[in-house]
Amino acid sequence: MIRVDNLHKSFKTKTGTVKAVRGVSFEAHDGEITGLLGPNGAGKTTSLRMLYTLMSPDQGRVEVDGVDAAKDPAAVRRQLGVLPDARGVYKRLTARENIAYFGRLHGMDEAVIRARSEVLEKALGMEEIMDRQTEGFSQGQRTKTAIARALVHDPKNVILDEPTNGLDVMTTRAMREFLRTLRAEGRCVIFSSHIMQEVAALCDRIVIVAKGAVVAQGTADELRALTGEENLEDAFVKAIGSEEGLHA
Repeated sequence: MIRVDNLHKSFKTKTGTVKAVRGVSFEAHDGEITGLLGPNGAGKTTSLRMLYTLMSPDQGRVEVDGVDAAKDPAAVRRQLGVLPDARGVYKRLTARENIAYFGRLHGMDEAVIRARSEVLEKALGMEEIMDRQTEGFSQGQRTKTAIARALVHDPKNVILDEPTNGLDVMTTRAMREFLRTLRAEGRCVIFSSHIMQEVAALCDRIVIVAKGAVVAQGTADELRALTGEENLEDAFVKAIGSEEGLHA
């Protein structure tokens, strides 16, 4: 389980200070998919970077399975599998070698790495690319490799930043099914997206972020009821247009 409480993050620019995140709070539960939904520039990626300890918040708290990220960031990282917004893979290595390298970084035994690699190879449909150098991979192949190496240590909590961005229709369908598998395994899954249909199809709970703040959160039914809209897309538009915000 992941708890995020009152996160704030500002950045200094040549023209002043930009408040990228302004008081983001939510909970993500085991055995559920929690979606961060918002327009581009809403603060989703910055919030996730604080969650997986790449950035430190100016204010607020992140807790993963009861561990305070500020007090023990290394322990939090061990409990997380992260697909960041950057999909960089080591181009001179094969997909299998990329995955094994991350397993070694986590201190895993070679036999365990091989076993986990086989599981992920089948789950992500990577049989044809495992022993190919990743240079020249398609966007979908790079994403699959990045997800596999993020999950090689079998984390209970998974964070995915726009996992279907740039993927074709068939790969997107396969990725959605993979996310459902992670949920069925009892993992806590958080993913960000700006695609309404994707969030509606996958998520148990939805957190809508706009201008660095949470403006609404709840199940799809709760968000429709909260905004008085029958259509989830209309509910989203109404929520991000609200100056005061709505909370479920």
